[in-house]
Amino acid sequence: MNPGLSKIKFIALLVMTLLTFGCVATPKDYTKFQESNPRSILIIPVVNNSPQIGADNYFLATVSLPLAERGYYVFPVHMTKELLIESGLNDPGLIHQAEPSRLGKLFGADAILYITIDHWEAKYIVISTTVTVGFAYVMKDAKTGEVIWEHREVMNYSPQNSNTGNPLADLIGAVVNAAITKAIPNYVPLARQANEQAFGKEGQGLPAGPYHPDYRKDISYSK
Repeated sequence: MNPGLSKIKFIALLVMTLLTFGCVATPKDYTKFQESNPRSILIIPVVNNSPQIGADNYFLATVSLPLAERGYYVFPVHMTKELLIESGLNDPGLIHQAEPSRLGKLFGADAILYITIDHWEAKYIVISTTVTVGFAYVMKDAKTGEVIWEHREVMNYSPQNSNTGNPLADLIGAVVNAAITKAIPNYVPLARQANEQAFGKEGQGLPAGPYHPDYRKDISYSK
């Protein structure tokens, strides 16, 4: 066998191995989360940094269910928003800057979830449209204000174009699909998937809560 060729193959294999390990996310440190051990979570109004007006309201409809499915009591998001408005807190940016203990006492919550929308957009390129949603999650202990969990999640969707064997028909179909997706992007299912991934991914998401059968089983708790 050619020694030079063997060396090239070895280097290629080494590079692929390094890339594979580089793509594996390091498991989160859940020490502070374990110490806080929240049972109830308050989701406060979302800060919308995307150019889409109203994205925060659409997003709020997607976040409670996957969080509750992880085994936590979740305060109704729309009731929370109304009560905050009645308390003089009607700007999401100001609410995110408020003392966590103040919010915790107001609702009797164990933890507070702060979410920022970074991406809520549909980009048209040539004959394809890509819908992107991206969120930053930060959870704080409602008594101490310490960050006990944080995460970022980005998801993309591009419609699949059919292959009929007729290049012209396929091209027209691709253009139509892209135009429809651009005109009426369906963000909500994508946002729901992002939340499910953010809360449920092993080693990155939230540990199972007290109302989940895997409570204190899915991660190692210190005694």
